[in-house]
Amino acid sequence: VTAELMESFTRVFVDSVRNSFYPVPQEAIGVGSAFEGWSPREWDGVYRVLIPLNPPPGHAFHPELNSAGQVAARTFSVRVELVCTCKREQLGKQLLCFVHHSQEELRRKRKRSLLETLCTGSYLDVEKTSRWFRQLVRSSWLHVPQSYSWHLVFQPCTRSCQFQLSKGKKSLTVEMLFGVRQGDSDIFVVSQPTEAQKGSSSIFVSSQPPEANFIASTAWLETYAVAEAKFFHHVASQMPCESLHLKCLQVFTCILRGTGFSSSTWKTVVMHVLTTVPLSRWSRREFARRLWDIMAYLRRCLQLKRLEHFVLGNERLPAEISLPPAMQGVEPLNLFEHLAQNPAAHREAMRAYGQLRFR
Repeated sequence: VTAELMESFTRVFVDSVRNSFYPVPQEAIGVGSAFEGWSPREWDGVYRVLIPLNPPPGHAFHPELNSAGQVAARTFSVRVELVCTCKREQLGKQLLCFVHHSQEELRRKRKRSLLETLCTGSYLDVEKTSRWFRQLVRSSWLHVPQSYSWHLVFQPCTRSCQFQLSKGKKSLTVEMLFGVRQGDSDIFVVSQPTEAQKGSSSIFVSSQPPEANFIASTAWLETYAVAEAKFFHHVASQMPCESLHLKCLQVFTCILRGTGFSSSTWKTVVMHVLTTVPLSRWSRREFARRLWDIMAYLRRCLQLKRLEHFVLGNERLPAEISLPPAMQGVEPLNLFEHLAQNPAAHREAMRAYGQLRFR
């Protein structure tokens, strides 16, 4: 239902922004466990889709790194630059040029650049973009066929567009995140934390102070969700039993409660095992063996106090997953760095591993 609705919205969005200088929404990408084919026990029931935004004519987007801290939790600002369109035409008409046409002419034609509408200073503002995007969805709703059979109610959210669809006794919640692609890669900066970023906490990691959770309105969070979804699609196309790895994930996420391991940790472990055990060995009769392979991989990671990020620095990443030039050849990021620095957390993690093995 969500995928079909997004297709309908995309067609209407293109017509809605055709003659404007607002961002241009692209085809939606389903992200998170619901679209990858597995859902953890603690799944919040929200179907998340990422809407890539392209700059309108006469504008360019430039993601700029804000935080030089942990690579897996970086934030960016999206700088908006005006570019010359004097030599470009659209539908046989010469485009207005925000660089060279006079302010008087722009005012007479009632044209405002993106810098004047959705930006704070020179940077694309998430909250302003969210309000505009919500209004775009609201005005588009009556023009999609689903409006005849479903009822839509918006949910409060300042950094995305979230709504509930209902039809009789059926209901589902959809969250439309919007983001900017980094170059031609599968890495995006997005308006709202994705499912993995929301659910990556663990009792083995020290809690952050409340002020660390504050996100500026011009801050966009880097996400690897699209690259990971693309990896799962790649695996499914080559595996003899295309859902076996998903069954493994579901088994473990059902028994994680109380152990301190997050579902995102298990997802990372399973993805690594999928690149080390040949996909031809993932048949139904080897289900139990693959479960023990996953447990053995986690045990080695705990002993070494090292679990490498699946996308960053992974030489086994399939070639069809594209990374920005700045990410190519980087050193692998250790997601278990905190265990190496905190002996008490490491002892607790080993105890939790024993509990999980018993289960």
